[in-house]
Amino acid sequence: MDIRLTGRKALVTGGSKGIGLAIAATFAEAGADVAIMAREQPALDAAVRTIGARGGGKVLALACDVRRAEDVNAGFVRVAEAFGGVDVLVNNAGTSRAHPFVTVTDADWQDDIDLKLFAAIRLIRLAWPGMIERKWGRIINVLNIGAKAPRPASVPTSVTRAAGMALTKALAGEGAPHGVLVNALLVGFIESDQWVRRAGELGVPLPQFLADMGRQVPIGRVGTAQEFANVACFLASDAASYVTGTALNVDGDRCPVV
Repeated sequence: MDIRLTGRKALVTGGSKGIGLAIAATFAEAGADVAIMAREQPALDAAVRTIGARGGGKVLALACDVRRAEDVNAGFVRVAEAFGGVDVLVNNAGTSRAHPFVTVTDADWQDDIDLKLFAAIRLIRLAWPGMIERKWGRIINVLNIGAKAPRPASVPTSVTRAAGMALTKALAGEGAPHGVLVNALLVGFIESDQWVRRAGELGVPLPQFLADMGRQVPIGRVGTAQEFANVACFLASDAASYVTGTALNVDGDRCPVV
């Protein structure tokens, strides 16, 4: 099966590093024009070079804090002007903030909700009318397996991710009659910058750190960002034309819930 996105216009938040960068590069390689959003311009510039090296569609990089409604609105306008619309929206921006409940402040909760839930809501609200009008669209919400199986001391992230899963299911029913398919991809242990930072903070060599993580996964290893991106590319394509309303674990069977 040859998965192609030729002629599609995609927007990936958190697209300068890790999973987001892998998704953006894979989309571009498959023929899509891709816009990436992230906060840091140097990381965006490096991402454009990485994506360009893979070949494919045009790349647009936007410095944007998706927690801020004004940034989201302005960024989306720039993408729409450059590409003529957004066919594929990947809500990937986020971090893993897992703490005991009593240690999480109101400000912590609000920041996590703004980053992981409201950012997705606002971008979907902007992309939705065009997708409905064109009778074609793909929305992919990147969550984590805590959305289905929250562990102790996993707030606020498990709660906001669960809300993202509910949003996915609610929108899928609304979009399906119009050709707009909405799915979620749930991250398990995937190689990313956060684990590089964590290994550094602990003073553990990265290969050892990842190997230790991998022993917690039935498949026996940590997944790669490219493996995750491959699944996203399938969901963004015409090949996934009968898949909507799903929350798919990409986790090597680490999640106890299907």
